[in-house]
Amino acid sequence: MRIRLICVGSRMPRWVEDGWQEYAKRLPPELPLELLEIPLHTRSKNADVARLIRQEGEAMLAKVQPGERIVTLEVQGRPWSTEQLAEQLARWRLEARNVNLMVGGPEGLAPEVCARSEQRWSLSPLTLPHPLVRILLGEQIYRAWTVLNGHPYHK
Repeated sequence: MRIRLICVGSRMPRWVEDGWQEYAKRLPPELPLELLEIPLHTRSKNADVARLIRQEGEAMLAKVQPGERIVTLEVQGRPWSTEQLAEQLARWRLEARNVNLMVGGPEGLAPEVCARSEQRWSLSPLTLPHPLVRILLGEQIYRAWTVLNGHPYHK
């Protein structure tokens, strides 16, 4: 099983890259954590934002292979505690399907992406900056793995 974060936006600051890599490298080879970036289309004053979101959504879905799980990150999604995320991770591993965590751009996810989602996850009711979401997701996936493996990191 592989977990991929597919997100809209690229060219993150160095601290974001470093934070993401720190947690991705801590996970074992049998649970790789990957990042796929979808370029954010330029938003001009007269841009057709709905069309841009749709194009970004199509690019996101093009990265997903048939049979893979899609989990969207949405404010209206279900919040999971660390223990609940660990339970989700255990279920995902038993299914042996790749998992794609989808994070949209500034205006959110395309409706087509949300429609394909099997699960909707909310990290917080707060609006979080997208660069920080990457690090937070990496850390929480790593923390869930430590819970399942009795690793002292979680304590």
